[in-house]
Amino acid sequence: MTNSITQPDFAYFFLSLILEGAPYILLGTLISGFIDVYMPSGLHEKILPKKKVPAILMCGLLGIFIPVCECAVVPVIRRLVAKGLPVSCAFTYMLAAPIVNPITWFSTATAFSEQQQWLVTWSRMGLGYLIAVTVGLILMIVPIERILRDSLLKVIRSEGDRVDDAECSSHSHSGKCGHHEHHDHAHAESCCDHAHHHCDHSHSHDHAQDHKGHKTEKSSPDRLVLAMRSAMRDFIDVGVYFSIGVSLTVLFNLSIAGNNSVLDGLAANEWSGTATMMALAFVLSVCSTSDAFMAATLHTFSYGAKMAFMVLGPMLDVKLIFLYQTVMRGRFLLWLSLGLFIGVGLLCIGWQAIVEVILSR
Repeated sequence: MTNSITQPDFAYFFLSLILEGAPYILLGTLISGFIDVYMPSGLHEKILPKKKVPAILMCGLLGIFIPVCECAVVPVIRRLVAKGLPVSCAFTYMLAAPIVNPITWFSTATAFSEQQQWLVTWSRMGLGYLIAVTVGLILMIVPIERILRDSLLKVIRSEGDRVDDAECSSHSHSGKCGHHEHHDHAHAESCCDHAHHHCDHSHSHDHAQDHKGHKTEKSSPDRLVLAMRSAMRDFIDVGVYFSIGVSLTVLFNLSIAGNNSVLDGLAANEWSGTATMMALAFVLSVCSTSDAFMAATLHTFSYGAKMAFMVLGPMLDVKLIFLYQTVMRGRFLLWLSLGLFIGVGLLCIGWQAIVEVILSR
């Protein structure tokens, strides 16, 4: 039987979750704004390995250097994908970063200081990394058109066209005629003469524009202002979905409050206990930096069930469903959600069996 939901209770829990998540949303959108303005397209090609599999493995560890929670990582991913980062690498970072980062590591170690501290902490990091990398490897063979929303695909294509235009302009300015290498020497000279004439014309045109250079520079917006504007647009876009997700989360939380006896009964079985903890992680939508403290207090549940709670929650919950909709297609999001639920559950149950065998020796 569900408890009655009062307006003051709803307002209290709604504001609690908003105040908990909004700073991370703001942080993520600020990062995305600076990426939009300051990060050149194709920069990831200089940083990540050329081969996809090593690149995915590396992206699973980027959370160590860019520690963001699940709320902040979504707007960052939107911008990175728009800048040309492969979807497989982006999703690997998106799923792993909320778990594989120093803040989550420290909070988990603190929460389980009296419950096999290092085993729980490192198991959470390892299982989260394994799930994220597995998803990234699977996405290598999935067409991008089935994953991303049309609006994001348009941004990616426009960004790619802008890069191509910039490269074309760069080659023309340098006077390179590589596309005529198969022609004879006389034609090559003609081509280069034409390119030289074009460069002279461009140079004289640019020289004529120099007289207005100071005025143009002053009239154009500062790059910092452009970054703030981009961050503001992302914050409004993501904030709407986040608010809807928080509202549903509060309704669920108030509805299931006080049913501890039911939870204790489900905890008696390993399979039902693990499924229950994952359902709680999805519904409660606790931040990855603090969910370990809640898991540590649920003593009736097994080690594997608690691990499933702490691994699935940062990857999939009610508010994330709405945030993910700003990036992914609905059908793909459904399959991703089912895959994460089943994959995390089986992995955590199997890992508990392995740990029990090791500890029994």
